[in-house]
Amino acid sequence: MTISYNWLCDYLPVKPTPEELSVILTRIGLEVESLEKFESVKGSLEGLVIGEVLTAVPHPNADKLKLTTVNIGAAEPLNVVCGAPNVAAGQKVVVAPIGATIYPSSGEPLTMKKAKIRGEESHGMICAEDEIGLGSSHAGILVLDPSLTPGTPAREIFKPFEDWVYEIGLTPNRMDAMSHLGVAKDVCAYLNNIANTLDNKAKIPALAALPEAKERYDISVSIENTTACPRYAGITLTGVKVGPSPEWLTHRLQAIGIRSINNVVDITNFILHETGQPLHAFDADTIKGRKVIVKNLPQHTLFTTLDEKERKLDAADLVICNADSEPMALAGVFGGLHTGVTDTTTNIFLESACFASASIRPTSFRHGLRTDAAARFEKGVDISGTVFVLQRAAALICELAGGQAASTIVDVYPQPKPAVEVETSWNYIQKLSGKAYPADKIERILLSLGFTFVSKTEERFRVAVPFSKPDISIPADIVEEVMRIDGLDNIDIPTQITITPSPAARPDKEKIREKVANYLASNGFNEIFTNSITNSKYYTPEVLATTVRMINSLTEDLDIMRPSMLETGLESVAHNLNRRNDNLLFFEFGNTYAITGEHKYEETAHLSLYLTGQKVAESWLHKAEPVDFYFLKGYVQNVLQLLGIKGWQYKEGENNTWEIVVKNKSVVTLGAVDNTKLKQFDIKQAVWFADFNWLNLISLLQKTESFYKEIPKFPSVRRDLALILDKQVKYAAVEAAAKQVKSPLLQDLNLFDVFESEKLGTNKKSYAVSFTFQDAQKTLTDKEIDAVMEKLIKTFQTQLQAEIRK
Repeated sequence: MTISYNWLCDYLPVKPTPEELSVILTRIGLEVESLEKFESVKGSLEGLVIGEVLTAVPHPNADKLKLTTVNIGAAEPLNVVCGAPNVAAGQKVVVAPIGATIYPSSGEPLTMKKAKIRGEESHGMICAEDEIGLGSSHAGILVLDPSLTPGTPAREIFKPFEDWVYEIGLTPNRMDAMSHLGVAKDVCAYLNNIANTLDNKAKIPALAALPEAKERYDISVSIENTTACPRYAGITLTGVKVGPSPEWLTHRLQAIGIRSINNVVDITNFILHETGQPLHAFDADTIKGRKVIVKNLPQHTLFTTLDEKERKLDAADLVICNADSEPMALAGVFGGLHTGVTDTTTNIFLESACFASASIRPTSFRHGLRTDAAARFEKGVDISGTVFVLQRAAALICELAGGQAASTIVDVYPQPKPAVEVETSWNYIQKLSGKAYPADKIERILLSLGFTFVSKTEERFRVAVPFSKPDISIPADIVEEVMRIDGLDNIDIPTQITITPSPAARPDKEKIREKVANYLASNGFNEIFTNSITNSKYYTPEVLATTVRMINSLTEDLDIMRPSMLETGLESVAHNLNRRNDNLLFFEFGNTYAITGEHKYEETAHLSLYLTGQKVAESWLHKAEPVDFYFLKGYVQNVLQLLGIKGWQYKEGENNTWEIVVKNKSVVTLGAVDNTKLKQFDIKQAVWFADFNWLNLISLLQKTESFYKEIPKFPSVRRDLALILDKQVKYAAVEAAAKQVKSPLLQDLNLFDVFESEKLGTNKKSYAVSFTFQDAQKTLTDKEIDAVMEKLIKTFQTQLQAEIRK
């Protein structure tokens, strides 16, 4: 929110300095993010003076230059070399003497120094209007009124406008401060609190009587959707002359970054930033049937807006229509091309209305029209001020554009809105704020902010909330207002703070995430962050059937919420490979999105690993070794072990991928990225990918603290076994069969050799597996170990048709 210092001070009973006002605004919750000086003319003509050209003779060494002497009110005239074709003796001109800085309309500032031009000294410059920022002409020097006195500062003649501009960081609930009057009311409440008075009040502009037109020009108003438009007011003004705005109005708008258009449009913009109430002016002669209807039109009705774009309306869009139900404006958002005010407009219908935020915001986003009016209506406007603002704007149009009132004010307000009432206790304010505010201070602050007391006792009070503060509805909001105006920095920090700590959640998701991230980072992985909005061209029609699409996509390439983590990660892989960064270990925490039913969506958290290139760099000691499935698998298993996940099983999936399942929950999918997918990203080397379902992984973690266990005092025993199996049998099947024995003595098994030879038989191979046994209570005997080994051998023979290699 941009606030002009001069403009704001128009409504204040006192005028603090810009710096003092900055402190006040920040104290009352209107945080000043920046304070900058605004100048209608850069540099404000500082140091420039009015001069009189005494002589002007040709330069002896240059055909296009002249030697002049200029009286600037000093003891001696200045010698100035001038190249302007129109310079002549007797002229009154603007002079930049030595030491003055000029700010051209385009280009860098220039500070005057004594110069020698073609052998002749020059002690300044006679200026053209573009050289000092007063215009764009460079045809010659600026020739002024002959009656001006030499030596007069140029800023006294041209009176450049100066102001200070605040950029305020408003929180979304503070619609009451989205105007200069709203901010002024808050400042006055602060001043009252400091001075223990109610005398400081914002200077509300007085309403002037409207000149009446000789002929009536009545336009009727009806509201069909009173939920989306609870109040609508309007007035017809005739005899309007559309033209340039006066200087004061132009300067007000320029200071807050708004370009002047014409007097009518400028007045509606001025009122918007003065009061926070958006207005709209229609060319009254274009309103068919002299009737305004606020309604919804059928789906896909065509409407051309002011930006000359033809739009298809949604059935939920609230529209301002004429008697033929033709759209004239998107209510509270944007006007229509054919009913707007033009240079030839003489009669206008001025609208001031209250539109529901629930109606305005979807329409604004649906059509990509993020206007100032829509921003105000989205947050709510003061419904009680609808007619006052209309009268204020009409008076200005009559004053500045010669208009006359051709109708009375039409105010359609079917169901007047009652004021919101909030009841609380004096003690509650102390309890929530931590400060014992006196009751008279609380009362003074609330009265200064426009609250009225409905009832009041020694324990409790009830107030009616002003319509300008629609965000206030509960006692805590009242506490916030009191604390804000008294100053948040006035609350003492207690020497003791007593709290009851809430039990920490188990498992702590953030600590788990940090633990895994630290492990991966310490092993050479780099964390990446990719956009959760991606390109639909990466996916098949089957995947896109359940994909969440963007309604207002920023670009054609970012049109869906990603259904998987792979593609956005491959974009990062391709980006690095294209820059000769070939060996990559990436990890990413992110979400995927899917449609699960009508108006139902699912967001799933993931941890993804991306590996490509060499796992061991080439050196004199080692040959280069590319990353492979087993390299990826090792990191996946290490992550599971790091989190204490046990009892996982491998299941073979599609396209040469594997799935790790724990307690019937899919935890990880891992494998090589398909070549077809790699071609989409122009990746020419193998990429390995692992995708953890983070939600399933978290759900498997233990809910209580881990406890240390004593290291067993008794030794472990290792036994080896060589199994001859069919080549199609994976080691995962051996692991699964061994776990079915379910012996508490079996602590671990490990594959330490794979042997293939024709001597073993056709399509046969040998797995050499080690088994580790241990009992924490005693030393194991051969008999106990042999009993378990016999069960293992029998299981392998039965389930895998294994032969024991002697």
